[in-house]
Amino acid sequence: MLKRLQWLREGLTLKGKIIITVLLLVIIVGGGVVAFKFYDFTQNNPKFCVSCHLMKPAFDAWAESEHGEINCHECHHLTIPEQNRLLINFVLHRPTSVPPRHGKIIVPWKYCVQCHWEEDDRYPEAPKINDSRGHAKHYFIEQIECAECHGYIVHKFTAEERFCLKCHKGKVVHGTGMENIACLNCHTDRTPDFKPGRKKCLFCHGDESVRMELIADATIDVKHFAPDDATIKSATKINVPPKAPMKFDCYECHKPHSQVRPDYGKCLSCHQRIIDVGKHKLHIETVGMECINCHKPHSWTVTPAEAKKACTSCHEYQDPMKFIRS
Repeated sequence: MLKRLQWLREGLTLKGKIIITVLLLVIIVGGGVVAFKFYDFTQNNPKFCVSCHLMKPAFDAWAESEHGEINCHECHHLTIPEQNRLLINFVLHRPTSVPPRHGKIIVPWKYCVQCHWEEDDRYPEAPKINDSRGHAKHYFIEQIECAECHGYIVHKFTAEERFCLKCHKGKVVHGTGMENIACLNCHTDRTPDFKPGRKKCLFCHGDESVRMELIADATIDVKHFAPDDATIKSATKINVPPKAPMKFDCYECHKPHSQVRPDYGKCLSCHQRIIDVGKHKLHIETVGMECINCHKPHSWTVTPAEAKKACTSCHEYQDPMKFIRS
C-alpha cells in the first residue's frame, strides 16, 4: 500500500498535482459555501420555519403582524441541541399540531426590550415602553413577562382585549351595554392608578370635542383600544355644567365592575349631615324619597324650575331656599 501511494506521488506530473489541488479547493470552498447558505437559510430566512406544515398558521399570523419584517430568530433563540431535539421529535413522533405551551414563555422579556426599551438602529420605529405607567406597574414592579400579555394569541402582539382577566379575575364590566368592551377602553396610562379620569368616561358619554381632545394625545387607550362607533353612539350622553358642585371622578359613584348605576341612597355616605338640613329628614326617612327625586344627576343644584316640577308631584310648590332653611 505504501509503495502504491509512493508510486502515485512520483507518477503525478506537476499539472496533475495542480488539478487535484484545485479540485480539492473547489470541493472545500464549495462545500463551505453550501454549508453557509444552508445555515443562513435555516437561521435567517423565515421561509425555513414554514417548511414544516405545523408552522403555517403561526407563519401567516407573523406575516400579517407588526413584526412581519423581523426575522424569526430575532425573537426566537434556540441552541443547536434544542433545534436538533425538535427535529428528532418531529421525525419520530410526527405530530399533527403544535403542542400547547402550558404557560411556557417562548420569548423571554430580555429580547423584547432590545427594541422596545433600548435603541436598535434597524427598528427605529419600535414603540418604546420607557414612559409607560402600565409597563412600569406590570413589567418592572410585578415582573410579568411581556409574552403573558402580548403573546396571548400567537403572533398577535397588541394585547388581546380581555387579557387583563387572566390576572384580574371577576372584573368584567356589568350592564348598560359595556360588557364586551376592552379593559383598556377605560383603564389608561393617563392616570397614575390606571383608573379612568372624568374625561376618559366622557369619551363615550360626552360630546365630540372631548373625543378629539383625547385622540390628539394618541395614548395607547385610544390608539389601540378606542371604543367603536356603535358603542359611542349607544352610550348615554351626560352634560356636567361648569359650575356643578361635583368635581370628583365618575367611579366615586359609578361602580362599573359591580353596579354601574349608583344607589342614590349612598349619597349620605358623603353628605352625612344633610339629613339634618331643612326638610331632608322628612322627605328621606319619613316619605322614603331618594336624592334623585329632586336633584338632577351631574348638576345636583335644584333650580326653581326643577323644584317646582319635583314638589308639585306631591304638594304645592315651595321655594327651594325655604325647603333648606325651614
